Amino acid sequence: MRALLLDFNGTLSDDEPLLCRIFQELFAEEGRPLTDEEYYARLAGFSDREIVHVWLGRDDPALVERKIERYRELADGSTVTAEAREAVAYAAERIPVAVVSGSARDEIEPVLAKAGLTHAITAIVSSDDIRRSKPDPEGYMIALHLLGVPPGDAAAVEDSEAGVAAAKAAGVYCAAVTTTLPVERLSAADEVAHQVDRDLIAGLLSRS
Repeated sequence: MRALLLDFNGTLSDDEPLLCRIFQELFAEEGRPLTDEEYYARLAGFSDREIVHVWLGRDDPALVERKIERYRELADGSTVTAEAREAVAYAAERIPVAVVSGSARDEIEPVLAKAGLTHAITAIVSSDDIRRSKPDPEGYMIALHLLGVPPGDAAAVEDSEAGVAAAKAAGVYCAAVTTTLPVERLSAADEVAHQVDRDLIAGLLSRS
């Protein structure tokens, strides 16, 4: 294995409860309340733009900017667990590691910095870099290009159906973690694990 590609929200950063709460607040202000069950059933795993479009039935760049601002105010790096930090550091000593996310770079970079992982990430592909969000494979294809690695030599880690579909559509081996969705919704992944930790990453790196 020559590259590791990590989803951000819910995977590297165990922050889906925080995202759910932010969207609930924003959508309530728009007169379209959102429950926990609705968020996880219909919206988890999609980009900010897609979540807003699906729930409100319109594009709203200003609302997306408000979401980014609230996330930056509330995210402090603690959502990246000690196990995930150890796993990323372990991988980065051996191969390039990229983040492939539907979130904005302005959300991702501060959390990585607060978690002490900036130096461990070779590339970030964010919503700023793509036209089509997951389950489209565009983000993964860009990451593979940036790292100069063919799909068969990379592994991805995701936490959602859309993310798994994107990785698989890019031709990448995909492990899913059950930090956001139950295992039965992640059946399209090549393997399923409880969380991002050193054991998971070591197993992926050992694949020929």
